[in-house]
Amino acid sequence: MISGDDTFDPEGTAEQEPESAPVWIAVSDLMTGLLGLFVLFFVWSLVLQADVQKDLEHEKQARVEDRQQLQALEGLLAGPLASGRISLVNGRIGIRGSVLFDLNSADLKEEGQGLLQELAGPLGRYLAGRGEIIMVSGFTDDLPIHGRMPQFEDNWELSAQRALTVTRALVGAGLRPDLLFAAGFGEHHPAVANADDATRARNRRVEIVPVPRSQDGAAPSGGPASAAP
Repeated sequence: MISGDDTFDPEGTAEQEPESAPVWIAVSDLMTGLLGLFVLFFVWSLVLQADVQKDLEHEKQARVEDRQQLQALEGLLAGPLASGRISLVNGRIGIRGSVLFDLNSADLKEEGQGLLQELAGPLGRYLAGRGEIIMVSGFTDDLPIHGRMPQFEDNWELSAQRALTVTRALVGAGLRPDLLFAAGFGEHHPAVANADDATRARNRRVEIVPVPRSQDGAAPSGGPASAAP
């Protein structure tokens, strides 16, 4: 006699039906995981977009501030700029060496002394209330100094001495000493290639550049410039 529990099932369906339930559970878990990943990627894209937008706004604001600072400096230096005694490129004030010094000399000429006295006042007004100081940089041509000016060891020393001379002249004209520092670059950062007398004359220059003051109040490092005419 065969009981109801022992009913013969030729297709084996009684054993197969329970096996389908774990498949749906696995699919459900997979869909839940994919949905979670989609949400994570969506949130990440929103955060990334917000960061990019913030960076763009900061960059735009920085450009506006730079343009305003350059316009302010141009306004203060309108006289010397109009006369052609200085140049102003990207905030760098360039002065030809021949305006300030005789060839191979670090002694300030009368013309140069007058120009620096004229620049000191506008520079002081420009720096007022700003977190900036002035870097005075000296540059030379590529001709070696040996045998021409024995008091200078090399072009580095000549360029540094010229930068110091201009720095001291600006202080003497009224700029506070803590608002300036001097740097000599020698012949190593020419404005143009040293090809002839005219190009070498362009490379003999002094540049005056407002730069950010470092956090500890010390003079910041500044790269070479090439704004002199």
